Amino acid sequence: MAEVKSDIEIARAAKKKPILEIGAKLGIPSEHLLPYGHDKAKISAEFIAQQRSKKNGKLVLVTAINPTPAGEGKTTTTVGLGDGLNRIGKKAVICIREASLGPCFGVKGGAAGGGYAQVVPMEDMNLHFTGDFHAITSAHNLLAALIDNHIYWGNEQNIDIRRIAWRRVMDMNDRALREIVCSLGGVANGYPREAGFDITVASEVMAILCLSNDLKDLEKRLGNIIIGYRRDKTPVFARDIKADGAMTVLLKDAMQPNLVQTLEHNPAFVHGGPFANIAHGCNSVVATTTALKLGEYVVTEAGFGADLGAEKFFDIKCRKAGLSPDVAVIVATARAMKMNGGVKKEDLGKENIDAVKKGCANLGRHIQNVKKFGVPVVVGINHFFSDTDGEIQAIKDYVATLGAEAILCKHWAHGSAGIEDLAKKVVELAESGQSQFAPLYPDEMPLFEKIETIAKSIYHAGEVIADKSVRDQLRSWEEQGYGNLPICMAKTQYSFSTDPNLRGAPSGHTVPVREVRLSAGAGFIVVITGEIMTMPGLPKVPSSEKIYLNEQGYIEGLF
Repeated sequence: MAEVKSDIEIARAAKKKPILEIGAKLGIPSEHLLPYGHDKAKISAEFIAQQRSKKNGKLVLVTAINPTPAGEGKTTTTVGLGDGLNRIGKKAVICIREASLGPCFGVKGGAAGGGYAQVVPMEDMNLHFTGDFHAITSAHNLLAALIDNHIYWGNEQNIDIRRIAWRRVMDMNDRALREIVCSLGGVANGYPREAGFDITVASEVMAILCLSNDLKDLEKRLGNIIIGYRRDKTPVFARDIKADGAMTVLLKDAMQPNLVQTLEHNPAFVHGGPFANIAHGCNSVVATTTALKLGEYVVTEAGFGADLGAEKFFDIKCRKAGLSPDVAVIVATARAMKMNGGVKKEDLGKENIDAVKKGCANLGRHIQNVKKFGVPVVVGINHFFSDTDGEIQAIKDYVATLGAEAILCKHWAHGSAGIEDLAKKVVELAESGQSQFAPLYPDEMPLFEKIETIAKSIYHAGEVIADKSVRDQLRSWEEQGYGNLPICMAKTQYSFSTDPNLRGAPSGHTVPVREVRLSAGAGFIVVITGEIMTMPGLPKVPSSEKIYLNEQGYIEGLF
């Protein structure tokens, strides 16, 4: 077997086309592209507004089984499928999320695809890119500073400092900042209080940017942020302390989608990046809706497994943006099936068909769940060199029993040529008109029932437990007019349950609700379950230890 280049070596060797050429493929005039160097650009708000009357293309969601340390390759498959659709003559656009610095320097490393199915410039995308995340961090923390400043100068809104709901953020994993005390040091520094930090990708400002249609909608949503409560428990909004205008100014450029390219010079929109385990896990609405006007097919992904990313894509993003997906692709690997079947990571290279069959229960649950939304499903088996014919056939046979098809994909090694079969199947399903998309629950369902519906229907839980204070809080929000909002579950990505070690397809487990947060600007209720943290910590050996500049000035260890 020939020597296999690393992802970063492949990305570095890529011959990129000028970004103006990539934009021209989609009919974007050069005056509406705002270049950041030669290989990335933002698309002007004026051009986006001009596309609104055009007909939509077909929308394809790429989702996956629950992630394992074996790696599933969801982004790689998203990129490969976009290239594959272009290869078979369809005008396809890819829409993915931007990478957070937290996991980049923590556990995960970079996130721009892999092998010969990548988006470039990979190093830029995984680091500061076009500055969107820094703008979101700045806008969020401007509001935090304005809250404390408002209180310092007399507290005209009568904010109860014990009930301030707005925390600070930074785009890094830092457990030391989860709970802090601020304003220490005497009268000149304000009133001491408890506070804390979340990671930027969990910020409501991130969610708002990703769900807003334009700058006017963005400003309105920012104004609707609840920053805290008065002593009479009435909410105080960001607009009450006149924060919304300045926050919008900071986000003006960040609101414009970023255009880059795949290794095969196909267009990719990379915009927004809420986590899927603690936020809603989808790229921006403005990127997806714009891509649908410019391409025949749009391939987008939702974070982590279908129990998190796909559910939120359907119940939050599609519901709020009026989107109707045509096909869902569920990514699986023989290695992950073996791991779900009880095989240890170090033994994954050995053939074990029985373990594959046992682990397929996890895949089956995701197939059944996605079908509940009325969207046709196809399984993409992301190929690894260690896979055997017997293991691949076992997955195909299992999926066939559920009325779906599993297709072997070799895009990592061969680019678009390795994923033509999946591309053709996606076109067949999309053009058959089979999709009858509908969200899982209606807007008018009571909030706690919505939580129970997700837990029982998607996670197959036996019950949801929550303290009286949580239930009372939900009822209070219903009385205030927020009862029609969808639910954003914060849950571990590694299991259908809230126990990350419970693999496979568990049933009858309990989902404990620890806390609920109202994101009135974004337009959903965050439900925090189990041990999930909105500010992750770094592992014992973080990825940052292996990242450095080599003698040629190239970045090593990022991927």
